[in-house]
Amino acid sequence: MQSRMNNPVTIIPDVNQVLQSLGKALFSSAEKTGIPSKTLFLSYLRVSQINRDSVCVDLHSRNALAAGETTIRLLTVAAWRETRHFNDAERAALALSEAVTQLSDQTDPVPDEVYNEATKYYDEQALATLIVGLATANLWNRLNIPTKQIVEHSAD
Repeated sequence: MQSRMNNPVTIIPDVNQVLQSLGKALFSSAEKTGIPSKTLFLSYLRVSQINRDSVCVDLHSRNALAAGETTIRLLTVAAWRETRHFNDAERAALALSEAVTQLSDQTDPVPDEVYNEATKYYDEQALATLIVGLATANLWNRLNIPTKQIVEHSAD
């Protein structure tokens, strides 16, 4: 398997720098607003699973493990509704992750029920951080998928 081209952001260094800065800003904001980094990694992982982006699935899984996430939660995040491994705040973030990612699949892609549930656990700044983070995860997926980016390291 081979990529169609180098990742577009490596071809346009200014874009890469902006996206890296955006990622740092999101994790800084998450820390300030009390969103656990594990919640962000799980949300980004779920987005990347839905979009079938193997590079980001690998990346977010590894980052989540490094942040102290458990293997069982990583293995079950795709079936989060059917397990007891996730708390209510994480479930709200995962539901929002799915809704924000599957915009074209629904007539009301981010229904009030999903949005309002997230507001129970995340204040406005935290929710903004989560939404921008989900949009960014989707952006990376949309860069990796058409160019067929592949995981560069061997599996552990």
